[in-house]
Amino acid sequence: MSRRKAAAARAQRHVGPPGARPGVERLESKRDGDWWVRSLTGSSSTKTYTCPGCLQSIRPATPHVVVWPEVKPLLAADALDERRHWHTHCWRRQV
Repeated sequence: MSRRKAAAARAQRHVGPPGARPGVERLESKRDGDWWVRSLTGSSSTKTYTCPGCLQSIRPATPHVVVWPEVKPLLAADALDERRHWHTHCWRRQV
C-alpha cells in the first residue's frame, strides 16, 4: 500500500466510543478500569462542576477533562450517564 493510501486509511479509522467524533476521545487505563477521556478547552463550558478528585469547583471557561467508563456500570442505563468533569491535573494524578 502506498504512503498516501495508508495515510487516508488512518484518517478514516474511527477511534472512540460509538457516536463519538474521531480523534476527540482517547481511552486511558487506570487502576479501576479503562476510561474515555475528552479534553475541553473551557470555551464551551458554561456551568460550574465539582471535581471528584479534589472536591473543588471547576469554574466556567476553565480547561478540564470529561471522563466516563468504557464499560457501562451494572445499574447505569449508559456509560455516558457516569461521566464526570475533572481538573486535568487531578485526573493525571489519579492512579
